[in-house]
Amino acid sequence: MASQPAADTRIERHVWVVAGVVILGMIMSILDTTIVNVALRTLSTDLHSQLSEVQWVITGYLLALAAVIPVTGWAARRFGARQVYLTSLVLFTIGSALCGFSNAIGPLVAFRVLQGVGGGMIMPVAMIIMAQVAGPQRMGRVMGIVSMPAMIAPILGPVVGGLILENLHWSWIFFVNVPVGIVAFALGWRLVPHTDSGVAGRLDWVGLALLPAGCASVIFGFSELGAGASLGSGTVLVPIVAGVLLTVFFCMHALRTERPLLDIRMYANRAFAGASFTNFGLGAALFGAMILVPLYYQQVRGQSVINTGLLTGPQGIGALVAMPLASRLTARFGGGRVAVCGVLLLCASTLPFTMITDTTSIVLISVVLVVRGLSIGLCFMPAMTAAFAAMRPDQISDATPQINALQRVGGAIGTAILAVVLERSGAHATTSAELAGAFRTTYWWAFAIALASLAPCLVLLRAERQGSKQVVVSEPAVEAAGA
Repeated sequence: MASQPAADTRIERHVWVVAGVVILGMIMSILDTTIVNVALRTLSTDLHSQLSEVQWVITGYLLALAAVIPVTGWAARRFGARQVYLTSLVLFTIGSALCGFSNAIGPLVAFRVLQGVGGGMIMPVAMIIMAQVAGPQRMGRVMGIVSMPAMIAPILGPVVGGLILENLHWSWIFFVNVPVGIVAFALGWRLVPHTDSGVAGRLDWVGLALLPAGCASVIFGFSELGAGASLGSGTVLVPIVAGVLLTVFFCMHALRTERPLLDIRMYANRAFAGASFTNFGLGAALFGAMILVPLYYQQVRGQSVINTGLLTGPQGIGALVAMPLASRLTARFGGGRVAVCGVLLLCASTLPFTMITDTTSIVLISVVLVVRGLSIGLCFMPAMTAAFAAMRPDQISDATPQINALQRVGGAIGTAILAVVLERSGAHATTSAELAGAFRTTYWWAFAIALASLAPCLVLLRAERQGSKQVVVSEPAVEAAGA
């Protein structure tokens, strides 16, 4: 009898084989969320485009990720998780190849969206496959390992991008995915099993049309500011107002639909609402600001792309240290408290950048980046854990894509806003000192975004206290943090 639990939780070899196959696809897609960050200056020069235009290479990818995440569960039930996984690999690989062949900003952004459609499905459907292959008793251990690439890859993206750009043309940032995608597809075809994901039901096509269009329209309006338009001009206000209206229409539609794309009725739960909007704000603050450090090192300090990539590495070190620590702290103090501390640390680590100059010590910047990495680890998973602790088990499948989609949308909006602010602030800079001033201004905006995310985090903390629940790092929370 004593040996039975160990036998039940033992992970067979075929489970690890499938895990290795899906991890290969996951790393490829998640790495592309940030691998382009160090190439923004190169793309702007080679494609003769402004930063407000080039940022769509990142923003378009993030929006595509956010658009397909809620659809992935339905697609897995309708067509089978294995088929969706293989199809997503094909879309991502073809999109990568087309991005590499692009010679203008318009086609590059369009193919990045195609790449994002494939990449956005890879991570969630890989999680579905592993949950089905591992089984409920072993899912926690397997998911903890499978989720690690999702947490580390975005931070290592600039380092990998720098290594590629130092030796090859920028197109190889995308071409490198092609052989990896082919290998991942071949292994997936041979080793990923067929699984039953349940009954699909009806897809909310109206919601799928309204929500991504609304988000893209708002971001397009902000990007027009970077192109030189004034805040009150029609080219700025019309798309922003149209985007807001489309989002309002989506909310009205979702309240009347039995199975909407995103069930906004869940936001009546204050813990879930607080966690969701905390992740939205953190996505804007963190993903948005990730474009600033590489640009500062290249434009102000004249660093090479390889040095730039390596100098962003300290942030990854901080995140790696904080991730296991965050799990233990969350189990002891609750996700709300840990998330509040993480947001406060994010704000504190942003302030030094508001005083950055063209001679600021690189060692000091690296230390601050380590602290910023610590804040990343202390923010996302604890907030998600607190949200899932307040959810019923039958709500988890709806809650997971909502939180992750909001995080991606937040990252897209934050990237667009900070790119526009930097471009307008540095439009007339002629020296490195003046350009550093533009970065100081932009970091004040990043600080404001981070500070704003504290408000929903406090709502989360209050709801958690009123619920009087002891929060633990549950399997759904680990899965959501990874996705």
